[in-house]
Amino acid sequence: MTTRIGIAGITGRMGRLLTEEVAAAGATLAGGTSRSSPDLAGLAAIADVVIDFTNAATAQATATIMAQSGKAWILGTSGLSADDEAAVAQAAERVPVVYASNFAAGVNLVLALAERMAAALPAETYDAEIVEMHHRQKVDAPSGTAIGMGRAVAKGRGVRLDDVMESGRHGHTGARKTGAIGFAALRGGQVVGEHSLIFAAGTEHIVLTHRAFDRRAFATGAVRAALWAIARPPGLYSMMDVLGIV
Repeated sequence: MTTRIGIAGITGRMGRLLTEEVAAAGATLAGGTSRSSPDLAGLAAIADVVIDFTNAATAQATATIMAQSGKAWILGTSGLSADDEAAVAQAAERVPVVYASNFAAGVNLVLALAERMAAALPAETYDAEIVEMHHRQKVDAPSGTAIGMGRAVAKGRGVRLDDVMESGRHGHTGARKTGAIGFAALRGGQVVGEHSLIFAAGTEHIVLTHRAFDRRAFATGAVRAALWAIARPPGLYSMMDVLGIV
């Protein structure tokens, strides 16, 4: 029997792409939820795994439902708060959860490189700045992927991102703090997603950039994660686990 995949938010832009990618992967579409049909518990009951790219406002309620369902959960929703992420981690004690800021394979390779570069380039001489641009409808900033980049840099440097993050500078801010990780968020047009990590020293600049031209890259990665997750024990996984690069 093929893997049965449910899609939370099936009528949305990502939901439609996910539907196509489920079929392309040879899996079975178990069904989906929408604003007019929001029964996530019912969907989880008939699916082996649920892919969720919905809204951060529903994350804690979804975590409770998925934990009770016993089914794998693929979470790609951005803009989660610390409390939301705590609820996700709690659900992962009971079910396999793949939570990623971005499911595109290329982005996750960039994140792996970002961590290694941050470990090799001293924070005292290499300033880390992250610049991202998305379509004008995006509601959260910085993007989840940008935050993921920042966390990768912070991990490589052995610090907590919350302790060194500088976002949305404005006015007379004073000199840049040594070791800070800066963020700039641009919004306009219909940009799918562009992210650049800059290591800037007095003698050289190094830039890692990823540009997404089609959201299908995210859908393809999420379906890959779904097929991978159903055979895993409970735990909180990332797309790097799926790709085997950690």
